[in-house]
Amino acid sequence: MTKLKLNKLNGADACFHEELSALLDRSSADNDVSVAVMGIISRIRSQGDQALLDLTREFDRFELGDAAELEVSTDELDAALARLDSQLRDALRAATERIRQYHLRQAIEPWDYVEPDGTRLGQKVTPLDRVGIYVPGGKAAYPSSVLMNAIPAKTAGVRELIMAVPAPGGEVNDSVLAAAALAEVDQVFRIGGAQAIAAMAYGTETVPRVDKIVGPGNAYVASAKKLVFGQVGIDMVAGPSEVVVLCDASVDPEWVAMDLCAQAEHDEMAQAIVISVEQAVLDRIDAALHKLVPTLERAAIVRAALQSHGALVQVSDLAQAAQVINRIAPEHLELMLKEAEQILPLIRHAGAIFLGAHSAETLGDYCAGPNHVLPTAGTARFSSPLGVYDFQKRTSIIQCSPAGARRLAGTASILARAETLTAHARSAEYRMKENSE
Repeated sequence: MTKLKLNKLNGADACFHEELSALLDRSSADNDVSVAVMGIISRIRSQGDQALLDLTREFDRFELGDAAELEVSTDELDAALARLDSQLRDALRAATERIRQYHLRQAIEPWDYVEPDGTRLGQKVTPLDRVGIYVPGGKAAYPSSVLMNAIPAKTAGVRELIMAVPAPGGEVNDSVLAAAALAEVDQVFRIGGAQAIAAMAYGTETVPRVDKIVGPGNAYVASAKKLVFGQVGIDMVAGPSEVVVLCDASVDPEWVAMDLCAQAEHDEMAQAIVISVEQAVLDRIDAALHKLVPTLERAAIVRAALQSHGALVQVSDLAQAAQVINRIAPEHLELMLKEAEQILPLIRHAGAIFLGAHSAETLGDYCAGPNHVLPTAGTARFSSPLGVYDFQKRTSIIQCSPAGARRLAGTASILARAETLTAHARSAEYRMKENSE
């Protein structure tokens, strides 16, 4: 068996920043994917349901006589929920309730205020009409992805929730369908890949056109989301999953090692980085990884991810640790320190922060409550976790009183003429006349 060999970086080295940049560089232009996806989108737009049937036969080995068979009925969803092992069903229900309770606290409320002259200004909040959720389903089943995408949408008040999930051989995992039932998804379709994204973006005879598409997927799904953006909104273009663990000697090295493995088992592109001030701590974690990796069912994937994209990073102090973390802007950050709260004010960029050794990132993946759809690839510098606010629009309200209009019109007229937009200026000046009452 190949010996596990992780990248080792030291913040005191002159080449540290270059080495860190190289480790974080996940760019991989794949023109072949984009070209293929553009062709798929074009087929969906021009051929609608027929293209969906043909592509489903080609990619999912699933033969259908009629596009109506792509839809999973409500009865099928309820039956899947009933068929589940009671322990799994109870776990899904518990996770559903915790995720819903957390997201209920995120709702944005409308507001307005009235100025002394009677002018009213405010903000109207409106849920999106129809949202599409993409749930991966080719290699594994992800009921948690259903819950994390559907629950905030429903909490926001979205009227219709459409879900697309691949069905290799025509089969969809019962736990995914059960999660759709619990999350109150309105329609579920057995379609995957770029063709599912295109169908939801443009609509077909059977699949309704949506206003926004959310949910993770493979390179073809990510490329399709990029290409349909503007036709519909999207949540983000997610990259490989990632975790950074900052730890000290107070934590069991096997806990850290297993958390790194949990992230690395997603796929070979996943990234797991551990940071510590103490070299002895890193050595113990390295030893624990060598012990644990061979015991894992997905050991080959974990080993490939750790060796290509993982690292043991030594820093001089917690201040430098915070600088490195903010440079990485990780999707998940575990602060496995005796005094984790002390460094929290220094952390500016992270998708989700897990405080203390007992706060395993895995708990956030499934049932803690906060959303597990998080910014990746450094986009936590400017992006936030998926939430209720992603499914609500904000609209400005302006209602000028006659006195307010006269007051504002003078300012607007001057600014409009400075921009040589005289029709703008004259439009404002009409409101300055006395008969505007």
